[in-house]
Amino acid sequence: MELKDFFEKTPRAALALSGGTDSSYLLYAAKSLGADVRPYYIKTAFQPEFEFVDAKKAAEFAGAELTVLELDVLGAPGVAENPADRCYYCKRALFTALTARARADGYTVLLDGTNASDDMDDRPGMRALKELGVRSPLRECGLVKSEIRRLSDEAGLFTAQKPAYACLATRVPTDTPITAEKLARVERSENALFDMGYTDFRVRLTAGDGAKLQFPRDQLMRAAAEWDEISKRLKNDFTAVVLDLNGR
Repeated sequence: MELKDFFEKTPRAALALSGGTDSSYLLYAAKSLGADVRPYYIKTAFQPEFEFVDAKKAAEFAGAELTVLELDVLGAPGVAENPADRCYYCKRALFTALTARARADGYTVLLDGTNASDDMDDRPGMRALKELGVRSPLRECGLVKSEIRRLSDEAGLFTAQKPAYACLATRVPTDTPITAEKLARVERSENALFDMGYTDFRVRLTAGDGAKLQFPRDQLMRAAAEWDEISKRLKNDFTAVVLDLNGR
């Protein structure tokens, strides 16, 4: 099945738009095929501001009006406690809220950007999507990440080569409670590193208000050379900062 076949059978749906490569391409493709697909962005403490900016740009590029929902995800059961399957509880809360809003707007089918490369067996959040009946057209049509990037390039989407980005909650060790303050420190620190030109890295919390920085291997030497500047930029948020020499 191709996307045109999917949207011929499902011409009207709501889409969870994250601002990433997959959901941005799905929105563009749906609108190009004439489908009535309405994008929604769920704004929580887990998403950095740049993801919201990218979602707005993706919606504008596709010629769609973005609906924004704000949700206190830390108040949802099982989320702030940060168990190993936290993603299940988070996705359950997000997509339950999105389903209710979409139905109020007249959309009974809900889509997400899961692609055929994603491992359905090793992602607790996928279980929540399945339970809620969320459809994943990219996966159903067999589109893998590399193909989605190629098609996005051809379409001129700015998200074509955007690195995959896990939410801020993944920076907090499992079973360590998540707070808005911890997430804010991570976002400030990652923004500081983005400003220095680093990409596709992670600032992970460690015990005692410390942080471990994980860069791709091709950026490790530069990070080591600029360590004094990195430490200076992050010192207000962390008592100790270490560089993971294994890389990402």
